Amino acid sequence: MAGGKAREIKVRTRSIRNTEKITRAMGLVASSKLGRAKDKVERSRPYFQILHNTLIDLAGSAKNFVSPYIASREVKSSCYIVIGGDKGFAGGYNNNVLKKAEAEMWKKNVSVFPIGKKCLEYYKRQKAPILSDMYGIAADCNVGICFEISKYICEAFLDGEFDEVIMVYTNFVSMLVQTPVAINLLPLSHYKVQVKGPSSKILLYEPSSEEVYNAIVPEYVAGLLYGALCESQASELGARHTAMDAASRNAEEMLELLDLQYNRVRQGDITQQITEIISGSGE
Repeated sequence: MAGGKAREIKVRTRSIRNTEKITRAMGLVASSKLGRAKDKVERSRPYFQILHNTLIDLAGSAKNFVSPYIASREVKSSCYIVIGGDKGFAGGYNNNVLKKAEAEMWKKNVSVFPIGKKCLEYYKRQKAPILSDMYGIAADCNVGICFEISKYICEAFLDGEFDEVIMVYTNFVSMLVQTPVAINLLPLSHYKVQVKGPSSKILLYEPSSEEVYNAIVPEYVAGLLYGALCESQASELGARHTAMDAASRNAEEMLELLDLQYNRVRQGDITQQITEIISGSGE
């Protein structure tokens, strides 16, 4: 009986030790990739800020500035761009962003533009109206693809297919903190790109400030989308590193407990053998 129990503990120990090797390896891979992801986040922010300031200057350059991108209208249908991960083993990363999206979509007429394998799979299971399933791998979405998505979204918005565009993604705060957020992409009035009085700077935009503004908006949206992708990828890696680190620590604790159980079983087995020997010699 004791021998069978000892073998069972050894098999379980070997299994947990192999699992620990995998979790440690995944944690190290996530950690090594996280540095590059954080650099991408830092590099993407200035681009967004420059375009943001340019749009504000353009909107303030004319007294009667008009653009379909800042015009408020009744919201009858909404488009949600939801950015998730491509893989699991990242703690609550994917679940948290999907919960945030569901909370924002509540009681709305929505169409979903999922980016990332986990998001695409989730909304297919939910039988949600999906605008495109071409971007199932978030890691493959580069700057060019962001411009492609932005062009499609902006044209659909202008054509009246939906009245607002909201993007849900995960903001990278630190290795331990990743916060799901929802931001309004269109109309731009939600982004405080408000029409001001005439600018104090003497600037002339050709053919007009409105046309220049409308030409820049798709690039601005693409910049926001690329920045959100960078933030989401960094968040996924940070969440995976944290989850794998916790899993490795749990495995170590389980191994210590199993070692203790194994020693007790072995001690009991040896004691029983000694007792049998003594009993046999007495006879």
